[in-house]
Amino acid sequence: MGKCCKCNRRLLCMCLLPCMMTGHLLVYVMVSIFVTISYTPPKINVHYIAPGISSNSSALASHPLGPFWNLRLEDSALWNQLQHAWDRQHNPILRGNTTGVTGKPRVKLLSEIEEECLSDCMSHKCSVPRMDDINSLPEQMRAFIRSMHCREYPLLINQPDICKRNNISFGLEGPMLLMAIKSQVGNFENRQAIRETWGRSGLVKGESNKKGLLVYTVFLLGRQDSSTGPHPDLKNLLDLENQKYGDILQWDFRDTFFNLTLKDLLFWNWLEEYCPTAIFVFKGDDDVFVRTGALLDYLHKQWEEHNLWKAYTNETSMNLFVGDVINNAMPNREPSTKYYIPERFYKGVYPSYAGGGGVVYTVSLALRLKEMSEKVRLFPIDDVYLGMCLHRLGISPSHHPGFLTFDLPATHRNNPCSYSSVLLVHRRTPKQMLTLWKQIQNLSQC
Repeated sequence: MGKCCKCNRRLLCMCLLPCMMTGHLLVYVMVSIFVTISYTPPKINVHYIAPGISSNSSALASHPLGPFWNLRLEDSALWNQLQHAWDRQHNPILRGNTTGVTGKPRVKLLSEIEEECLSDCMSHKCSVPRMDDINSLPEQMRAFIRSMHCREYPLLINQPDICKRNNISFGLEGPMLLMAIKSQVGNFENRQAIRETWGRSGLVKGESNKKGLLVYTVFLLGRQDSSTGPHPDLKNLLDLENQKYGDILQWDFRDTFFNLTLKDLLFWNWLEEYCPTAIFVFKGDDDVFVRTGALLDYLHKQWEEHNLWKAYTNETSMNLFVGDVINNAMPNREPSTKYYIPERFYKGVYPSYAGGGGVVYTVSLALRLKEMSEKVRLFPIDDVYLGMCLHRLGISPSHHPGFLTFDLPATHRNNPCSYSSVLLVHRRTPKQMLTLWKQIQNLSQC
């Protein structure tokens, strides 16, 4: 009898066990559904309208608000229309389609019509791209739209051998770092202060690594913009400066704020032809201050780590891009600012990008950016355009807290020890550069 009861209990347990497991599963599913339905994702607000605070601010949203590269055509925005046409043209699936779905010859793409006008870039006779209400836009935007299809301008001053100087005597193939500084014809004082301080060419020692590394500096110039008013003729002075220092690169285009993007494109072309053996490029403005020794220490460490891992990963190229990274930026819609981008020209958010005061990237990446730029329409804000090209390459810019493109707090600017963790700081006059350069030589005592 006892054995029979035990068997019945065991049989009952075996029958009830699946029911209990099913019940538990049902409860788990119901709870999960309830949590999912009741969950409200956190609202992400826009904290930044370009230009403004950088990504190291705790108030800044850390995730993109929406996709930068929108596949849906924005009919009312000129840049989006032009880029959409190029995206279709460079799409390998659509590129071979010479007829529409109905078998009729397809309509000529806007980008193809635009190509017919490239020969008129210098004379500005080309009327493409067209915009109905272009006359209602600020002059700098009108000028950009009229010439945004032009990408080739002749070199007025070149330095074809700058990256070959002293290489043999130093036993090096090329420089460790090429400083490419965006300047203007009249900024003689800025260029001279840079030459005497952080932009010296030659063997430069790091702060912790005392081994000398080869550094060369070039200044990127367009021609004086006559539309901003009468300017004294500084050509002879510029020629004398170039004869003495041999570090000027000048192209025949108007040197305006919206044409800074051209300096990137034209510099990449020059880099590929005349200095492909350099390892890193620093691209910055002529009013920044750089702790060159500390920057070289950082880059030398990055390069050594890359070479160490290269043997294991077979990754020959290094895609380093470092600066003060800005996320979730929206175009500035205030017409009174120089950063103004009207909705009629561009719709959408900006990709992650590094503030244009100064960035560092590898030459191998620069050459990839050059290739990608041929598929990305020119944009009037140069650092945003760099972010667009990086986005298309699938590369994210790396944030470094030492790149202070929005300066130190006012209470710390006059304290030399405040610069002990800084690689770059923006907005310094030539006099301030000279003073600060002397002060940071004793940072080891801080």
